[in-house]
Amino acid sequence: MTGEAREQTLRAEALADFLRELRRGVEAGLDPLAATQAATESLPTRLRNSVEAIVMRLRGEYHEDEWGFDEQFAEAVLPLFEFLYDFWWRVEARGVRNVPAHGRALLVANHAGSLFPFDATMMTMAIMREHPLPRWPRFMVLDWAFVLPFISSFIRRCGGVPASAHNATRLLAENELVMAFPEGVKGTAKPFSERYRLQRFGRGGFVEIALRSGAPIVPVAVVGSEEIYPKLAESATLARAVGAPFVPITPTFPWLGPLGLVPLPSRWRIEFCEPIDISEHPPAAADDRRVVFDLSEHVRETIQEKVYENLVGRGSTFL
Repeated sequence: MTGEAREQTLRAEALADFLRELRRGVEAGLDPLAATQAATESLPTRLRNSVEAIVMRLRGEYHEDEWGFDEQFAEAVLPLFEFLYDFWWRVEARGVRNVPAHGRALLVANHAGSLFPFDATMMTMAIMREHPLPRWPRFMVLDWAFVLPFISSFIRRCGGVPASAHNATRLLAENELVMAFPEGVKGTAKPFSERYRLQRFGRGGFVEIALRSGAPIVPVAVVGSEEIYPKLAESATLARAVGAPFVPITPTFPWLGPLGLVPLPSRWRIEFCEPIDISEHPPAAADDRRVVFDLSEHVRETIQEKVYENLVGRGSTFL
């Protein structure tokens, strides 16, 4: 076993011990924060420090910007995302240097992963781990996710922003790196039989935003996220109960209860394509439906082509 593989195995074992201790604490009647603190004793120093930092911020001891982003919190949860990136999904990232190191840019990707923005977090990890000048991106998230108290707080502090043209435009005006997923719910809600077939990109709103802000568009192809929650059907009852646009029925959920929410360990490949320079178009081109449609289709076709290429390059889905 290589040193890297041994480190990943130890990291996975430490996380498993933590989850067991957390469950014992909850079953013993401790509140979630107290149970989390008690469970941290089973973790190595780096992971323990991260969990303790998360607990401190959940108590309100933190600083965040106007969007709710807390960089220290995001850094604290990196070990969890590193586990998913390195061990659980074994992500292979390509073309990360195509992401601008400075200034505004709009990353546009295909969307999957059911109700959780796992694709956005793994794209973030690729940038933070593989880019020579890493920077925290901000990712657009559907409004329903901000209704759920804990999930809302977690997503905001990691860089999530309610999806709207206004928010994306403001972030780009501040020279931020912004992630957009034009498929929206249509992408995450499609059945497993239609996986990796990109849905329509709506009316091209992301192109209008890029044109008005002068931000280059970086197409991103994500392979692997379609298999983590294979959608066989959906439950309208559960969707109404949690206020979600849909709740998928998968091979593991709801049959295994909360355990069915654990995403399957598929292999991922993420490719950041060459930026599309739109500087030849003036901001007024955002009102030209032909220009908007042509650019939108160009981005969609680029992503679709790269998705197919990476599906072939990935090989086996889970091995």
